[in-house]
Amino acid sequence: MAEQQILAPDAAFSNRNALMPASAARFSVLQDFVRQPAVVRALPALAVGGAIGIAALAYFTFQTPPQTPLFSGLAEADKAAVAEALQTSGIAFTLDQGSGVLSVDADKLHAARMLLAGQGLPKALPSGDSLIASLPMGSSRAVEGETLRAAREADLARTIEAINAVRSARVHLAMAEPSVFVRDNKPAAASVMLTIQDGRSLSGAQVQAIQHLIASSVPGLAAEQVSVIDQQGALLSADDAGGSDNRAFQLQMQMEQRYRQALTALLAPMIGQGNFSVEVNTEVDMTESQATRETYPANDRAIRSEEGNKSSSTESANAAIGIPGALSNQPPANAQIANTPGGAQTVPPQSGQGDVAENFTRTFDNGREISVTHQPQGRLNRVSVAVALRQVNGAKALNATELAKIESLVKGAVGFNAERGDVVAISQRAFVEIAPPVVAVWDAPWFWPLVRQGGALLAALLAFLLIGRPFIKAMKKRAAARELANSELEAQLLSLQGSSNQATLATHSARTVTLEMIEAAPSYDARANLVRAFVRQDSARAAQVVRQLMQENARGS
Repeated sequence: MAEQQILAPDAAFSNRNALMPASAARFSVLQDFVRQPAVVRALPALAVGGAIGIAALAYFTFQTPPQTPLFSGLAEADKAAVAEALQTSGIAFTLDQGSGVLSVDADKLHAARMLLAGQGLPKALPSGDSLIASLPMGSSRAVEGETLRAAREADLARTIEAINAVRSARVHLAMAEPSVFVRDNKPAAASVMLTIQDGRSLSGAQVQAIQHLIASSVPGLAAEQVSVIDQQGALLSADDAGGSDNRAFQLQMQMEQRYRQALTALLAPMIGQGNFSVEVNTEVDMTESQATRETYPANDRAIRSEEGNKSSSTESANAAIGIPGALSNQPPANAQIANTPGGAQTVPPQSGQGDVAENFTRTFDNGREISVTHQPQGRLNRVSVAVALRQVNGAKALNATELAKIESLVKGAVGFNAERGDVVAISQRAFVEIAPPVVAVWDAPWFWPLVRQGGALLAALLAFLLIGRPFIKAMKKRAAARELANSELEAQLLSLQGSSNQATLATHSARTVTLEMIEAAPSYDARANLVRAFVRQDSARAAQVVRQLMQENARGS
């Protein structure tokens, strides 16, 4: 009866397995596998290992470096070539499904670009030489002209791309066919499309350099006819074509910056950086004037031409005329020349010498001076300088003599001219302490790496507490329940000792009962008596044997 009570649960378990569906039977097989002693003993270690694995997976997921775009604006063929090269070299990449941009890990960006550059990827646009070399024989004049224009555009684009801030460039030239009539000739024009590097910009001088570069490379093209835009559609050449107002403002800013740098370099060694503030204001005259003046200096004449005739009438050159005596041999008086209209001069006849007449026409040139005065743009009309000196709390203020010395130095640095109306003002005041800008915590460089590290540790801890620890507790509870069932079974076996045959026990008490003796028993009753004796002499070992038998029975069922 007792043995039947012990074996009844196994029979019920077998009948229940027979009535289960196939899916439930497979699940029960899994349960039987999990209930095996070796698996039960290994389950806590497996749970801990699984929790550690999940935590490590979460940690490395949070530690994944950010993705950085490798190239943007690539053609589909270039994308395929770049993706194949990256896959061959073992560099992981991602493809954005929305924009189609290839991205790699931020720490592998430069390595990937160097690798692709070594393989000539992405493919660059064709150069001018390749376009000319690919020109087929026998091409028409129109095809040849368009090919030469495209070659020139490609060469100009490659040249502009050599600028550091320019990623790519496209040049379009608009040149009309030359005409035999001058009035029908149209000036050439050009447009440039620039793709600027991320975070970079072009200065006005660089834009002007690009305009002059293209204008110098195309005959008949003026720099003003070159339009430059960026990838955002902004007209970069608009500032340069804005007129004289922008040039005047830029010139004024440059002058003020030059004076400000000179004053800072002068005052910093004496007063100390941060102990003064300098502001400069300049008035620049951008008008351009040119004056011409013509003057005639006094008493500055020169004979240009002279023409005339002379006639005289006398009886004899040696004839004595007048009363004989000393006074009659004196030379004649100087001739008096009378000016006549028209420039003719007449010499009246001299007394005592007959009739003498001279008629001359003389032309004079007066002296003339021509003075040309040219006033260029950017003439400095006035300079105003204001210097604020810091008054340190508790320190002695500068006296008038020291302030006068500093003022003289400032005037010398800016080229002070009182006639021009320049002004220099120096004052000493206490400065207001300016607190440093407050940087938000999330903007600090250490914040986001710390968040990733903390998030990874928190995910690992949650994985252990929510998955690993409950699983370990469940395994321990199941093992405790299994131990309780085994102890109850052992107690049930030990209770059979009280109802056993005393004679049989006395027969076998003199000798030690072994498992071989139990297996060699001739009948069921003898085997039961030997089992009772075996349990009585070594109950712990008997319980272990019974446990093994039950497990084998469970596996067999």
